[in-house]
Amino acid sequence: MFSMKSSGRRRSRAARVIAVAVGASALAMGVPAVATAAPVTVIPGLPPVDVPELPNIPGVPDAPAPKSTPKKSSPKSTTPSKPSIPAEPKVKSSTGWVALAVDGDHQIYWWKDHKFVKQMPISMGTDKHPTPNGVYHTKEKYRDMYMDSSTYGVPIDSPEGYRTYVEYATRMSWDGIFIHAAPWSVAQQGKENASHGCINLSTENGKWVYDNIGRDTPIVVRGTVGGQFAGD
Repeated sequence: MFSMKSSGRRRSRAARVIAVAVGASALAMGVPAVATAAPVTVIPGLPPVDVPELPNIPGVPDAPAPKSTPKKSSPKSTTPSKPSIPAEPKVKSSTGWVALAVDGDHQIYWWKDHKFVKQMPISMGTDKHPTPNGVYHTKEKYRDMYMDSSTYGVPIDSPEGYRTYVEYATRMSWDGIFIHAAPWSVAQQGKENASHGCINLSTENGKWVYDNIGRDTPIVVRGTVGGQFAGD
C-alpha cells in the first residue's frame, strides 16, 4: 500500500539533491575553471559531488604564513685564538733566517728564505730589566753555561744577583743578552715577561734554535719598554 509519509520523504530527499546540484553548478559558473577538482561527499549515502578548487581572488589577502621558530645561535668558543702571524721584518740576512720577537703577544716568529717556518712562546725581560728593541744578530753558542750577573756589574750575592745554569744558549749581544732554554719560566712563556733581559724558551725550543740557527742571523725585538738597542 502506498504511504503518503514515505512519498513525502522521497520528495524531501530529491529536493535536497537538486539544491546541492544547483549550488554546485552556481559555484562552478561563478569562478574561473581550474585544472583539478576534489570530490566532496555532501550527503552521506549519495554519490560525492566534484567541487572545483577556489583560485586566488584579486584583492583578498593570502592567509599569513606560519611563523618559523628562530634557530638558536651556537655558543661562542671561549678558547683563546692563536696570535696572527705578523709580516716578516725587512732586514738583511746572510743565513736566510729572520726572527721577530714580539712583546705584545710574547711570541717569536721564524722565517727561512721569506717563508714562515715556526713560532714559539717566549718570555723576555721584565719592566725592571727590559729587553731593548732593535735588531740583534746571533753570535756564538753554548750547549750549556752558567749565567752570572757579575759579568754586567751586579754581584751574585745582591738581591738582584744570580748565577744560573742554562742549556742551549745562543748569544744575541755582547752585553749579555741570549736566547736560551729556561724550563723554570715555561709557565710565563707566551703570557708575561720574567727574565733579566734574555729571551726565554722551553728546552725543546731552545734546542731547536741551537741546532738550526746559524751565526749572524737577525733577531728583531719589538714592542718592549726597554728603549732602543744600540750595540751589537
